[in-house]
Amino acid sequence: MKIIRSPSAMTAWSEGLRRENVRIGLVPTMGALHDGHRALIRAARLRCDALAVSIFVNPTQFGPHEDLTKYPRPISHDRALCKQEGADVCFEPSVQAMYPEGFQTVVSLPAIARRWEGEVRPHHFSGVATVVTKLFGMVSPQIAIFGQKDFQQSVLVDRLVKDLNLGVRIIVRPTVRERDGLAMSSRNVYLLPDDRGRAVTLYRSLRAGAEAIQQGVDDGRAIQAVMHQVIKAEPAMTIDYLAVCDPRTLEPISTVTSRVVLIGAVRLGSVRLIDNLLVTVPRRRS
Repeated sequence: MKIIRSPSAMTAWSEGLRRENVRIGLVPTMGALHDGHRALIRAARLRCDALAVSIFVNPTQFGPHEDLTKYPRPISHDRALCKQEGADVCFEPSVQAMYPEGFQTVVSLPAIARRWEGEVRPHHFSGVATVVTKLFGMVSPQIAIFGQKDFQQSVLVDRLVKDLNLGVRIIVRPTVRERDGLAMSSRNVYLLPDDRGRAVTLYRSLRAGAEAIQQGVDDGRAIQAVMHQVIKAEPAMTIDYLAVCDPRTLEPISTVTSRVVLIGAVRLGSVRLIDNLLVTVPRRRS
């Protein structure tokens, strides 16, 4: 496995392979890799001839009071995991390489980014869109794999690729969970021992909303209320948002008639947790 740090070297590697009609895959990450990332890398490995995994803690998607400085960076562990899963390249650019002096371009998607994560973290999605556009330009992949856990991000990236005709096929893989249902996340390491058991409450709230839909509840506010009730039973947890949305646009849905996504974000101590569930409305017997 090659370790590449220079954007120009990354581009040279990619250009050489594309001239030989090699199918390139990319898994963009911020490192601190876990089994959720492992699943993404494995899915990508099956779909391409050459695989790059990027490891870059992107400062432009962190707000001024967020956890950039303490974000975990276990690079030796991350490289070992990438090598085990058959990655051909670990792309590890520096901040200076990605954002050299004079850099000023920002990519934004106002409609998708204005709600939910975008409202709570106003700097986040412009940072995501900008760095993903840069990575696609450097790596030139035919496919890129993202995780469903960051659902709004996956919707944004898919829209970005379509709007800018980037020619990358975006594949979204299901969320990988711990045995109790907690969505795997690099930030789970921040959970205090007493909070770890409470953390699954978010997933339980989404499951309660999904069960309400399966039982015939179609009013968006009623489903939202069911999810809120589960969270409110855990006093240590505070809600940023819980919503019933159209999975293509992330606009809230008042009446559920087809497939929806239930999304949520909560705070538990110093940790912020996000999760989602896709739910298909069952057919009603006439």
